[in-house]
Amino acid sequence: MALAPRLDLRQTQSLVMTPQLQQAIKLLALSSLEIETFIAEELERNPLLEIASGEGGGEVDAPDIAEAVTAPESMGSDQLMNEGDFGTGGDALDTDFSAVTIDSADSAAGADGMLGMSGIDVRGSDFGDGPDFDAFAAPDISLREHLMQQAGASASGRQLLLLEQLIEHIEPSGWLGADLMGMAYRLGVPLAEMEDALALLQSFDPTGVGARDLAECIALQAREADRYDPCMARLIDNLELVARGSFDQLKRLCRVDDEDLRDMLIELRGYDPKPGLKFESGDEAVAVTPDIFVSPQGSKNGGGWAIELNSANLPRLLVNRSYYAEMGGGGDDKAANNWLNECLADANWLIRAMDQRQRTIMKVASEIVKQQEGFFREGVSRLKPLTLRQVAEAIDMHESTVSRVTSNKYLHCSRGLFDLKYFFSSGVASADGDGASAEAVKAAIRTLIDAEAADDILSDDTLVDMLKEKGFDIARRTVAKYREAMGIGSSVQRRRAKKMGR
Repeated sequence: MALAPRLDLRQTQSLVMTPQLQQAIKLLALSSLEIETFIAEELERNPLLEIASGEGGGEVDAPDIAEAVTAPESMGSDQLMNEGDFGTGGDALDTDFSAVTIDSADSAAGADGMLGMSGIDVRGSDFGDGPDFDAFAAPDISLREHLMQQAGASASGRQLLLLEQLIEHIEPSGWLGADLMGMAYRLGVPLAEMEDALALLQSFDPTGVGARDLAECIALQAREADRYDPCMARLIDNLELVARGSFDQLKRLCRVDDEDLRDMLIELRGYDPKPGLKFESGDEAVAVTPDIFVSPQGSKNGGGWAIELNSANLPRLLVNRSYYAEMGGGGDDKAANNWLNECLADANWLIRAMDQRQRTIMKVASEIVKQQEGFFREGVSRLKPLTLRQVAEAIDMHESTVSRVTSNKYLHCSRGLFDLKYFFSSGVASADGDGASAEAVKAAIRTLIDAEAADDILSDDTLVDMLKEKGFDIARRTVAKYREAMGIGSSVQRRRAKKMGR
C-alpha cells in the first residue's frame, strides 16, 4: 500500500466554553457576598452599568436592554445554565418577580413541572438598607495587645522587657509555649528573674494566662476564686483520674465524701482550660444573610409555600443608554466606539447572566421545598433522603448545575437558617418504605440520649432496638457512627459524665 498525502473533510461537534460562559457558570456558585463584590468591581470597570434606583426614571432605559442583546450561539447549547438561551425569546429582564405567583391550581396542572400538590408562591423581596449594627461593635483586640497593655501598666525597665518576651511566646490558647529555662539562657538572665516575670504575667487577665500545662491553668483560676485548698490541689494534680472516671480513688486521695467530690468536680468544670481563645477569634466572622425566604401560605397544614428571593442581596442592574448615546453616538474615534460597544455587550451579558442565575436558584429552591415539605411542616424528623441527581432530573438540569446553585446559599424558614446543602443527605431504611434522612436519624438518636436517666444509660444496642420501634432500620455500627459524628460519647463515657453531675 503506497503512502501518499491526502486531504479529508470531517465534521465534528464540540462545546466551546467561551469566557462569558465560564464566568456565567462561576456566578452560580458564588455566595451573596461574593456576588456583591463581583458586581461592585463590574460597576467600577464598566461606565455603562449601574444599579437601578427603584424609581424607574432618569437615564436608564430598561426596555431597550432586551432588544439590544444578541446571545452567543454557544450559550444556547449549554445545559448547565438552565435553558441557557440568553436571547430575547423569554421574559424581559426587568420582570418583577413579586408579580409571579404560582398557586395550588397551577401546581395541579403541572406548571413548569416544578411544583407538587402544595402551592408555592415565588416572589421577590426588597427589604431596603437597615442599620449597620457592625458599626456599633467595639474594635477587636488580640490577646497579645491585651497583655501588652497590662504589662505596660504593671512593670517597667528590665522586667517589662522580660514580660514582653514572655508575651511573644503566649499561644492562642493562653498557655506559655516556650521553656522558661531556655528563655532565661537565651536572654542571659537568672532563672529566678524569669520566674518572677512569669508570676507577674500569670496575674494578668484573663485568669490562667501564662500557664505551662492544664493543671497550672486550672490552679491559677482556683486561686483567683479562693478555692485552691488542699483537697482541690490534689484533685487538680490528678486530672488523669478525673478523665478516667476513677472517682473512688479520687475520694481517697482528696479525703472527701461523695457530695464534696461532686461539688469539686462541678467547680472544676466551671474553669476555662484555654482562657486565651476568647480573644483569638481567628478569621473575621462573616454575617450570613439568607438568599431565599420560605414561609407558609394559607392554612398551616393545607396551604402552599411562599418562596422569595432576598432582593437585598441581588441589586438590579441596568444599562445607562443616555451615557452611551452621548459618548458613542456615531463618532469618528473607532477605538473609543469599539471600547463602548464592548462595555455595552459586557453590561448586557451580565444582566442576562444575573437574571438567569436568579431563575435557576428559584427553580432549585422550589424543588427542594417540594421534596422536603415534611421538614418544613413537622421538622427534622420528616427530612427525607435527597440527592442532587433527584433534583436535577425533576427540573431538567444538569447535576453539576444543582451542585453549584446549592453552594454557599442559605434558606430561611420558620425553623431557622439552613444551608441548601443541608437538605441533601443519605438515607436509611424506614418502616414506611420511603427511607429516612441521616439527619432525621441523628435527631432521633440525640432525643433518646438526652432523655436517658443517670442510672439507665442507653447502650448502642439498646438505641438500635428503640430506633427500630420508631421505624428506623439501622445497624449498630451506623448508630455508633452517627453518635460520634454528633460529638456524643459512648455509654461508658456518658455514665461517667452523669456521675460527675452533668
